[in-house]
Amino acid sequence: MATPSGPTPGPSASPRRRTVLPDARISPRFAGLATFGRYPRLDDVAPENRPLDWAIYGVPYDTGVTFRPGARFGPRAIRDASQYLKRYHIEHAVDVCDTLSMADCGDAPVLPFDPRKTLDAVAEFATDLADESTRLLAIGGDHSIAYANLRATFTRLAEHGREPKGGLAVVHFDSHLDTVDAVWGERWSHASPFRRAIEEGLINPKRMLTIGIKGPLNGAADLDYARQAGVTVVLREDLRRAGAPGIAVIREFLGKLGDTPTYITFDIDVVDPAFAPGTGTPSVGGLSSIEALELLRMCRGINIAGGDVVEVLPDRDVSQITAFLAAHIAFEILALDAARQ
Repeated sequence: MATPSGPTPGPSASPRRRTVLPDARISPRFAGLATFGRYPRLDDVAPENRPLDWAIYGVPYDTGVTFRPGARFGPRAIRDASQYLKRYHIEHAVDVCDTLSMADCGDAPVLPFDPRKTLDAVAEFATDLADESTRLLAIGGDHSIAYANLRATFTRLAEHGREPKGGLAVVHFDSHLDTVDAVWGERWSHASPFRRAIEEGLINPKRMLTIGIKGPLNGAADLDYARQAGVTVVLREDLRRAGAPGIAVIREFLGKLGDTPTYITFDIDVVDPAFAPGTGTPSVGGLSSIEALELLRMCRGINIAGGDVVEVLPDRDVSQITAFLAAHIAFEILALDAARQ
């Protein structure tokens, strides 16, 4: 069996691109600039490590929230917690930094008093990031920013002849469906990103899997739009009932994706507040940390086109446990791609 880094390229093979990290035995993890995972800034990526595989960027924005604000400080908190991320993924047996070239690309511009203009500005910023083949991982911020990163991901694929027919597939981890039409007359809040993305053809609802939904809800009608559009919804209870029927649904859905470009979006409130208290719309009875990681690892083999991790609210966090989990969730998404390589 080949080592996690893979066989040595032959004379005709292109040289391996990688992510160059500071040596933790020389430069302590508590020193230096807090980029995500200690990955290099975009401007510091050496030519031999281009084109970049992943551009990681923050979106310090939370004007789209419907309850408690503060997620605008999420990107900074996640970067800080990510300093202790290591590079080798035991379960996937892959050195993520030796397999992928990644960089922290800073923060997208935001206009906190205008939700729609902010999402347009973020989408424009992300569309123009890095190299043609680079995928985008957005660190939020509230969940409204998923629309912007989805739009940028779709646009980049379309501009280079790789537009997914019918829209991107999506694997969505959340306590909430986020398919409300409008809240207080606002159509661009964190309650609506996937409804807007479906309406614009950015995602294919029949290839969207939403995992972890739980109540209470405002009413039974909250489920209607997603189900009528064809979204596969796995309730939190379906993951813990006898026989765990939800697991079978997830496996079947993932098994049908094939090479379809798939976007992973992870709202930290899908995790129970006991494990992730730092979020603005907590929902009790959620996943444990290990359940969240195990469900993500089930996605191994899918063609990941982009992703986001959102809704970390540092002021409500305890000892950084939410930010630390969010950093690991982001790393898990990157590791899925590294394992697929």
